[in-house]
Amino acid sequence: MNEDSLMHPPEFVIKPRSHTVWEKQCVRLHCTVSGWPDPRVVWYKNNVTIDPLANPGKYKLESRYSVHSLEINRCDFDDTAQYRVSAMNSKGELSAFASVVVKRFKGEIDESLPAPRRASTEDGPVSEYGITFQTHIVDRFGVSFGREGETMSLGCTVIIYPSLHRYQPEIQWYRNDALLSPSKWNHMHWSGDRATLTLTHLNKEDEGLYTLRVTTKSGYETYSAYVFVRDSDAEVEGAPGAPLDVRCLDANKDYIIVTWKQPAIDRGSSILGYFVDRCEVGTNHWIQCNDTPVKFARFPVTGLVEGRSYTFRVRAVNKSGMSRPSRVSEPVAAMDPADRARMRGTSAPWTGQIIVTEEEPAESIVPGRPLELQVTEATKNYVVLSWKPPGGKCLEGVMYYVEKCVSGTDSWQRVNTEIPVKSPRFALFDLAEGKSYSFRVRCCNSAGVGEPSDPTEATTVGDKLDIPSAPGKVVPTRNTDTSVVVSWEASREAKELVGYYIEGSIVNSNVWEPCNNKPVNATRFICHGLMTGEIYVFRVRAVNAAGLSQFSQESEPVEVKAAIASPAPPYGISVLECVRDSMVLAWKQPTFIGGADITGYFVDYREVIDGVPGKWHEANIRAVSERAYRVSDLKENRKYQFQVRAANMAGVGIPSLPSDTFLCEEWTIAVPGPPHDLQIREVRSDSLVLLWKPPVYQGRDPVNGFYVDIKEADAPEEAWRGVNNKATEKTYLKIKNLKETEMYVFRVRAQNKAGVGKTSDVTEPVPALTKPGTKEILVDVDDDGIISLNFECCDVTADSKFVWSKNYEEMTDSSRLTVETKGNKSKAVFQTPGEEDIGIYSCLVTHTDGASSSYTLSEEELKRLLEISHDHKFPIIPLKSELAVELLEKGRVRFWLQAEKMSASGKVDYVFNDNALSQGEKYKMNFDKNTGVIEMIMESLTPADEGTFTFQLQDGKATNQSSLVLIGDVFKELQKESEFQRKEWFRKQGPHFIEYLGYEVTPECCVLLKCKVGNMKKETSALWYKDGREIKADEHLGFTEGVLKLEIAQRDSPADTADYADSLIWRRLKISKKDSGVYKVVLKDDRGTDTSTLNLIDQGFKDLMNEVFSFIANSSTPLKITSTETGIRLYTFVSYYNDLLQVTWHYKDSAISFSDRIKSGVVGEQLWLQITEPTEKDMGKYAIEFNDGKGGLRRTVELSGQAFDDAFAEFQRLKAAAIAERSRARVAGGLPDVVTIQEGKALNLTCNISGDPIPEVTWLKNDREITSDDHCILKFESGKFASFTITAVNTADSGKYSILVKNKYGTESGDFTVSVFIPEEAGGKKK
Repeated sequence: MNEDSLMHPPEFVIKPRSHTVWEKQCVRLHCTVSGWPDPRVVWYKNNVTIDPLANPGKYKLESRYSVHSLEINRCDFDDTAQYRVSAMNSKGELSAFASVVVKRFKGEIDESLPAPRRASTEDGPVSEYGITFQTHIVDRFGVSFGREGETMSLGCTVIIYPSLHRYQPEIQWYRNDALLSPSKWNHMHWSGDRATLTLTHLNKEDEGLYTLRVTTKSGYETYSAYVFVRDSDAEVEGAPGAPLDVRCLDANKDYIIVTWKQPAIDRGSSILGYFVDRCEVGTNHWIQCNDTPVKFARFPVTGLVEGRSYTFRVRAVNKSGMSRPSRVSEPVAAMDPADRARMRGTSAPWTGQIIVTEEEPAESIVPGRPLELQVTEATKNYVVLSWKPPGGKCLEGVMYYVEKCVSGTDSWQRVNTEIPVKSPRFALFDLAEGKSYSFRVRCCNSAGVGEPSDPTEATTVGDKLDIPSAPGKVVPTRNTDTSVVVSWEASREAKELVGYYIEGSIVNSNVWEPCNNKPVNATRFICHGLMTGEIYVFRVRAVNAAGLSQFSQESEPVEVKAAIASPAPPYGISVLECVRDSMVLAWKQPTFIGGADITGYFVDYREVIDGVPGKWHEANIRAVSERAYRVSDLKENRKYQFQVRAANMAGVGIPSLPSDTFLCEEWTIAVPGPPHDLQIREVRSDSLVLLWKPPVYQGRDPVNGFYVDIKEADAPEEAWRGVNNKATEKTYLKIKNLKETEMYVFRVRAQNKAGVGKTSDVTEPVPALTKPGTKEILVDVDDDGIISLNFECCDVTADSKFVWSKNYEEMTDSSRLTVETKGNKSKAVFQTPGEEDIGIYSCLVTHTDGASSSYTLSEEELKRLLEISHDHKFPIIPLKSELAVELLEKGRVRFWLQAEKMSASGKVDYVFNDNALSQGEKYKMNFDKNTGVIEMIMESLTPADEGTFTFQLQDGKATNQSSLVLIGDVFKELQKESEFQRKEWFRKQGPHFIEYLGYEVTPECCVLLKCKVGNMKKETSALWYKDGREIKADEHLGFTEGVLKLEIAQRDSPADTADYADSLIWRRLKISKKDSGVYKVVLKDDRGTDTSTLNLIDQGFKDLMNEVFSFIANSSTPLKITSTETGIRLYTFVSYYNDLLQVTWHYKDSAISFSDRIKSGVVGEQLWLQITEPTEKDMGKYAIEFNDGKGGLRRTVELSGQAFDDAFAEFQRLKAAAIAERSRARVAGGLPDVVTIQEGKALNLTCNISGDPIPEVTWLKNDREITSDDHCILKFESGKFASFTITAVNTADSGKYSILVKNKYGTESGDFTVSVFIPEEAGGKKK
């Protein structure tokens, strides 16, 4: 049996509580401790053991049934201390603390008490025992939940006082009271003020109670919390959880026993067994050790290599598949235990091999018999034998043979015939289950085989360890609002118990979840992570190596809610009113109410005479629910003290501290008394709500308003300032514009006609901070139109209640508002919302840290909500699109709409002129509920289909409809288009036009007629026509799908080329009116004919030319200025000019009227405007406008300033040059270049002479001037005609002749040659 199976460390079920008492009173500290063995409990005062015998009558210690108490009699001032109770057993130690504060009345100082020891300024800080360190563990980690494979960090902040720079405490971490050491699984860090433990890779082995222990020279402090590790998701659905806690036992030279613990979950299918894997350290190669799964959680692994180290892991298997592998075991070496013992103190064999040497025996001696052979373990899968080596010195090299014998026979059979074993352990497999065997062992060495050992008793093969019986009665007990303490009776028949698994289930859910994933040894466990307010049942089963027991019977149901205790004392007792014989008291609610609602308060009073208080008397026998009470039957002008006790269902708490001493005398002041019961609600980062109750004493006149004061908590009294400048009649106020995280306090003053009265008690400091997880009230309108206010609180406890108020007064009338609360959500439902419901609605959650919120229902908001409610009561199915119609292929008509969302139960009715339509040959209906598209398709429209089509939708109670009216011209157009589309569909079954015949004007101003065709084939013909006459090409063309073209270009003859791929081109002269006409293309083959026509007559041709003109205009160059001999010329060039182009010249934005002086014209591609004999009046802005039928294009130039001056000067120069050129002396013509003449003949040459003035004429022969004589007569007549005459030429007249004319503008000459020949010279020889 496992020695730890029943043991568990101490645990405080109930911890001692701190107390504040008056001198001479008695105080009793008590606690409840569990643990096994029973813990030893010791009490300490300031870390000094309390000895009752050393102080007889002072202390009394008691211990009964695990309840331990310390009673201190007649407390005095020295009893103020910190008390510690320590519980210790063999499994660990745990401490708990409580403080006792002893108070003394003012003036009551016992002179006999020694003066307290003070610090000496010379010697530095000292105390009775030197420096005493105070350790506080704060910012603690709580109960944590993780999953296998994740990383988790646990941390606490440690405050040590006094803080010494060089002094560091000892930080230790424990798991289940076992000290943890740094490893690859556990990383520990201490920063000087924070201790952190990081679990790098969670496994179920990491589950347990984690304890941080901080040790100083003055003692130690601990803090503990549980960590739960859940199974990771299975790799195969339905596979069990991984085994855990794999360990290696009884390691020997070639043999190791591997043990593990079964997982808590099998995921619905029983575990069939386990596979054990081994891996040699230093490699990543895993080898399966068993061929068939073993059900026993222990398995002997043989066949190991001596000296090598191994790690092991285990996998579980069920019908669904294999689990994830467990965490690997610690490495273990295969070696002789004696060698292992000798190696202790040295480093463990983690990697590599251990070199084992064997000494040769001094002499060859056959070893003796093995000793103490026994069967240490027997299951149906294997039997394990163990023995001791024989006595003697020569044991080096000794090995063993194992033999077996079936009971009842004498036939011994050697089991390991080939290789003897080195270890004194051996596992036998493949034995017949149910048979009995005896075993014996022989030693052997190099000298031979020794005698056998004594045989074992007959051993029957089978499981010797039975599965434990089911645990006994399971008892759950309330603990916290998320945990339950579960205890149970131990299994009566349980050998070698490993522990228990606990499962919990919400009542009626039939879903069981494990509460722990690592077996617990105790019979008591705290199940954490439960849902607050739910009712659970629990069951337990035991586990040992043989398997898991049956489940115990289910426990009684238990609700998850915090255990309750009596409340703490109230505080802040004050007087609200005083008359002759009574006083009205008020007090503040206890800071701790014990986990249950306070049911009432009890007030005690006592008279104080000359400063000495008397005996306490009860003021009320029945508890009062309000925090205000009138104490009657007092005596006027007497002094009294009061104390108050709070009560809940757990009992009556201890009384409060005695109040201040109050004088009972009638108040006669005119102003009101103090308001009371101040409460703070809805604390946010910038605002909060303050509530109060009006004063009991109103003064001479009724209270008519209140003032609220505010100040920072640490500010002086002078810092009080008013929140509201005008008194509010309400008993609540929302205070805004607070500074985030700042601490504030508040007080309230009441006023009447006489003035402002006493201030209330100051509230406790409150920080302006929105707490994480804070929710606001949300308004909702459900599908039935019901308006509700909804509030959710994440911090609810089992005892929490949602308290709804209107204008901060609790609502008790359910006729207007009904409250429904479930879990952490509450809903306030309006019955019949109306104007009387306008107001501020707030919700407060009790037993929380002030969780509250409010919602203002104004008149405008109510109106908005009522509109939404109406829409929800009579819902409309929203539509993405209304009913529309469209045409489909083949001219079919589709009516359709799309709804936003409809359920699978939605339906549609189709209506035409109030008559329902149904699916048939004419109507095809379809409703796609995934997309919300509803459609009805008709093959065609007939005149009978003119009317109103309606789709009526219904989805539950939501409805909608959409109609489409198709009458008159709308219907006729749709019908016409449908017929057209139908015809189009049939047209496209043969060769057809994809794009009909049109034209395109290229940038070169060529006109291109083209059309795009489709569904063509080789046999398809394409014919062009103009005005009914075919435009023939030189050869027949075959076409594929593409574009047919006809180009009208600037060519003189038709082109002989064509695009055989997809076009036909025909060229002709530049476009003109001759090109207007009707062009047609006909496609034709055996499938049908299609025709496309383009009308280029009248407006069609005009539009075409406008397109051409637009290109011409855009090609024009900027308007430029040049000069001529007659004037100034403005001009522009175009890339192509057409005679049909219309242009307009403008001067100063007015069209120019042309005259002899101002003319326009075209030369080639140049368009010009000529201004003859310009003057300054011609200066200004000129423009040429191209008319393209759209808007035209205008080019402008400014003829003024320097531009005009330069042009005018150039004109003058050219004009003068032209005049000079015209008046210059010229030889106009009449003279030949060469004259050949016969001797004796007469030569007469005449030429025209021009020039002004009349030029002078000179004749030259061979560059020598000649004069007129009888032989050569030279004449110049009328100033125009010059003649040259030789009466009878002779050979001497041959030569080069010139006429030279000259006047003041210039000189010009004319040359000719005279050649005279003699007739009798043969061949016409020239001289």
